[in-house]
Amino acid sequence: MPDYATLAPSAPWRELRTTRADWDDADPAALESMLVSAHLIRAFEEKVLDLAGQGLVHGPAHSAVGQEGGAVGSAALMRAGDQINGSHRAHHQFLAKSIRYVAPDGLLPAAEFSPAIRDLAQRSLAEILGLAQGFCRGRGGSMHLRWAEAGNLGTNAIVGGGVPLAAGAAWAHKRAGKGDVAFAYFGDGAVNIGSVLETMNIAAAWKLPLCFFIENNRYAVSTHVEEATAEPRLSARGSAFAIPAWKVDGMDPLAVYLATKEAMELMRNGGGPAIIEADVYRYFHQNGPLPGSVFGYRDKAEEAAWRTRDPLDRLASEMEQRQIIGSSGVAALRERALALMADVAAELVEQADGKNRIKPALWPDEGFRDHGIRGDLSELSGQRTEELETFGGAIDGNAKFIDTVANVMQRRMATDDRIVVMGEDVHRLKGGTNGATRGLAAAFPDRVLGTPISEAAFTGLGGGIAMDGRYLPVVEFMYPDFMWVAADQVFNQIGKARHMFGGDIDVPLVLRTKVAMGTGYGSQHSMDPAGIFATSPGWRIVAPSTPFDYVGLMNSALRCKDPVLVIEHVELYNSTGPAPVDDLDYFIPLGKAKVVRQGTTMTILTYLAMVRPVLEAVEGLGVDAEVIDLRSLDRAGLDWQTIEASIRKTGNVLVVEQGARGTSYGGLLAAEIQDRCFDWLDQPVQRVHGGEASPSISKVLEAAACARPADIERGVRQVMADQGRPLG
Repeated sequence: MPDYATLAPSAPWRELRTTRADWDDADPAALESMLVSAHLIRAFEEKVLDLAGQGLVHGPAHSAVGQEGGAVGSAALMRAGDQINGSHRAHHQFLAKSIRYVAPDGLLPAAEFSPAIRDLAQRSLAEILGLAQGFCRGRGGSMHLRWAEAGNLGTNAIVGGGVPLAAGAAWAHKRAGKGDVAFAYFGDGAVNIGSVLETMNIAAAWKLPLCFFIENNRYAVSTHVEEATAEPRLSARGSAFAIPAWKVDGMDPLAVYLATKEAMELMRNGGGPAIIEADVYRYFHQNGPLPGSVFGYRDKAEEAAWRTRDPLDRLASEMEQRQIIGSSGVAALRERALALMADVAAELVEQADGKNRIKPALWPDEGFRDHGIRGDLSELSGQRTEELETFGGAIDGNAKFIDTVANVMQRRMATDDRIVVMGEDVHRLKGGTNGATRGLAAAFPDRVLGTPISEAAFTGLGGGIAMDGRYLPVVEFMYPDFMWVAADQVFNQIGKARHMFGGDIDVPLVLRTKVAMGTGYGSQHSMDPAGIFATSPGWRIVAPSTPFDYVGLMNSALRCKDPVLVIEHVELYNSTGPAPVDDLDYFIPLGKAKVVRQGTTMTILTYLAMVRPVLEAVEGLGVDAEVIDLRSLDRAGLDWQTIEASIRKTGNVLVVEQGARGTSYGGLLAAEIQDRCFDWLDQPVQRVHGGEASPSISKVLEAAACARPADIERGVRQVMADQGRPLG
């Protein structure tokens, strides 16, 4: 019979319950401030539900009435430098942190509300109503609330989507060394999501000062937590990652306060992350002013039982027993909070034809629609720009492309200590799997971070670092197909952040990846990501085809305040070409294409590894074609001045790309050309691209799936034939 040994988790997991002695020992000022904050939040949420019931909230109204204890108990000890984010149900968290920021000395139950509190309530309500004076100028609404100054990093409509971003803020806090911490609030519905669990792992491995605050309100919309997991004590997740965890009654604000105090001591002293699970209850349905029992997934008896444990009543009762406040004082506080919200709402709403409506003058102007999708690139103005033909420095005409990739990053990290590189194996194998990070780990060991295999977590972590603003992340995807694993972080979070939060948040992040067509790595490692990223307007995209261009474009990407995808190609890595010998400090502007061959019979638009075979094809055929290396591929970065000048001259266009038709960049480009340049075209835009299917493992089938020199030649011949000038 086997011999069994009982194993114990390496981190403590405890349930914390308050005692009478805890309440007797509690600081009266802290209890008073929590009571006032809770009443402000309750009155705010009730006003939101009132307006939603009148049809004045366009979109969801995810209230947290009943859950205030978790928010005020955890925020009560936060300082200005601490940061939080939350999920789609986060009004209470946003307000609790913001109240703490505008009233750091606490609030008194009998005191009038300050102008700062009134302004907070009005701007928050305005944002939920979609008005211009809101924190995100009306773009965020109920689910995307951000006030960076107060430490609110931004709440999130994707369940669990904000958790990796909070890890980025925590990494920045650890790096800065000031003892600040980050809190990621999320619910029971998010706790089993991959990105959340990935982030728990990476936060524990890197000892990040991040609190995973789980508001377990029992229901993900209408699905009970016991239907969703075999272990409904959600703080148990900490044992898998060696994260200390506390389980508390979230309807008891003091219990949350005490657990948070212990967790903060751990995090501020370098002990790594913590988990707090607060058992709470939302009194209303997922969205709107009706209780869940109306929808049949819970009953009135359950709802009534939880209401007897109301966190506001619990606070008031304990304070009354200790003569900190009387029942009349509580009633007066309630009335003042309701009056504040009535006054605030009256400034946003008016009566017309016997019905309430939003004051028309408060809506954002329609011209604000696209403002702030991306920055204006003013950060690049005044930089020294160079092209190979006019470069005055020494040039190595046979520089290896991959060496240049490593060299320019070495130079930038030496001159800018904000840069941090992260990705799988970037710190090992003499520079990652291809040598692109060669020498960096030895030179900058604390800024080259080898990550777990968890693209969602480390990409979101990079996004959080970028949004924090103190450091500059360079994230590597070993293969571009891995973007699908991290798609929420890449597109929903990083790509949308600037616009979603009002247009004035910088997201300086560089994402490097390589196209691996021709390496035999098959369908899940070989795509060209340009066509997919081009559909996300917040991303800028560059694709250098020479070592010289790589230096200038990477320097611009690292200076840019928008997220930039830098696409490389394995076919280019071992190729040689011109590169600077010792001057690695010049820039090539984003949005500047290059005419690499002058011509008059057709315009060929291409990029990356197809530039060289295109040039060889037209030279071999003796065609007077103009070849343009696009270099910048995002729609805002297309150099229409250069493209249109060429099309006016030639009247014929061929777009050449290597990758599959289904994820094609050329289709987007061709459609745009025909919209913009129709009157100048002598024939429809023609294209060369790969097959419909992704490249597969077989050498023969992989070659057939990609555009090859013979395909380029056929494309050139077809354009010439359709001009009535067939080639011999």
